Amino acid sequence: MQDLVEYIVKSLIGEDKEFDVDVNEEKRSINIFIDKEDIGKVIGKSGKIARAIRVIIKAAASKINHRYNVEILER
Repeated sequence: MQDLVEYIVKSLIGEDKEFDVDVNEEKRSINIFIDKEDIGKVIGKSGKIARAIRVIIKAAASKINHRYNVEILER
């Protein structure tokens, strides 16, 4: 799951930008930590891109019978 999230975020903000992805299997949560200047690129206008990321993660997680809570946080 972490590879999928990293691929999506790299595609949105660029290869040279820094970010962290924390996947907690016990709590079934994925936290994406992004710098302040790049967070808008991942959230999108009215949260549309963030919603799309959550839908993709939900679809991928359903194949392994899991459910994840995705949060996008500022570093």
